[in-house]
Amino acid sequence: MFRARTPSSRRLRVAAAGSILAIAAVLGGCSGGAAVTVDPNQDKPFVLTGVSGLKEIAQLTGPGAINDTETAAVAGTDLGSMVNVGDRTYFIFGDTFGERDPESIGGQGGNWRSNVSAWTTDSDPSDGITFDGWAPSDDLGWAMPMVEGEHDANDGTGEVTKIPTYGFAVGETLYIQYMSVKFWGEAGAWDANYAGLAKSTDQGETWTPLESPRWPGDSNFIQVAVAEVQDAGAPYLYFWSIPSGRFGNVELMRVPATVEAVEDADAYSYFAGVGADGAPEWSAEMTDAATVLEGTIGELSVMWSTYLDRWIMTYSDAGNAYIREGITPWGPWGDPIEVAGASEYPGLYSPYLNPRYVADGGRKIYFTMSLWGPYNVFWFSVDLEKAP
Repeated sequence: MFRARTPSSRRLRVAAAGSILAIAAVLGGCSGGAAVTVDPNQDKPFVLTGVSGLKEIAQLTGPGAINDTETAAVAGTDLGSMVNVGDRTYFIFGDTFGERDPESIGGQGGNWRSNVSAWTTDSDPSDGITFDGWAPSDDLGWAMPMVEGEHDANDGTGEVTKIPTYGFAVGETLYIQYMSVKFWGEAGAWDANYAGLAKSTDQGETWTPLESPRWPGDSNFIQVAVAEVQDAGAPYLYFWSIPSGRFGNVELMRVPATVEAVEDADAYSYFAGVGADGAPEWSAEMTDAATVLEGTIGELSVMWSTYLDRWIMTYSDAGNAYIREGITPWGPWGDPIEVAGASEYPGLYSPYLNPRYVADGGRKIYFTMSLWGPYNVFWFSVDLEKAP
């Protein structure tokens, strides 16, 4: 049996019910095709006043889901960050089990793979998302790992698993950022060997882990959320980053949105603060990175909100899911607003956004969220409320 992340130490039982500021360049990447121009003005007011109408729409994976994941040997899985390439959206899942006892809680079972991915062309999020296929998959139709972990013992000396923390794309080239986990500790705590990238150039059918770039396991760049932007007239990918576990602050790095730059460690720069003129300062040294948001931030997701004309970030903290509004990518960030609570959804984590899946002018946002008890991924929506 495998002991994975544990959002709560108690036994969890969950009853699972079934105007962009400027669009500057089409990159075909992680934000649905359009990059948003970065406005460095930090003096704009906050406008997000709350959320309303949280709705659990569907279960996406596992027994009773709207997708037949049994034929893909996916009885339990988690995470579910999303990458858009053309009319496809890829859902990137973590530790996956093909066999699970009905009484299992959390990441347990047989036929363990460190990660899998499903893809869809479903453009209507209102009734859940139906998958078209799995990539990669084998001749039996079973979902196969993108980059398999070593599955060493959980004693801190090897690699237990490789967990994809987010996906992104440059043109038709798909990437995942993953963390090599060496030890699962207490609730919300784990240690990493390093974070790295893997890529696919054939629509996810095969994946190649890259030797570089890699970020040290004790750095603040182990888990990320990615968005594409236009910055000073050039296309970039921004990475909001946290360390291993769910107890770290957020830092920010960027890289030019080209295949050559993404695969060059020296092409990355790190947000080092704001100068006297109010402009962001970027450093080639990771150690110069400044905190852009303090807090105990769990798996995070960031996107541009067309409804608010602001950045929004979702994450988990202490068993609840929160949303924050950002004036610029580096802040200031508003106070946390609870989206979903542990009392109604015990064991929740990983609320992931996708700018492709919004409605009502962007007021309604759809997102994946994992529940530890059934150890599967669910589809939710919530409405944003803003000041007049």
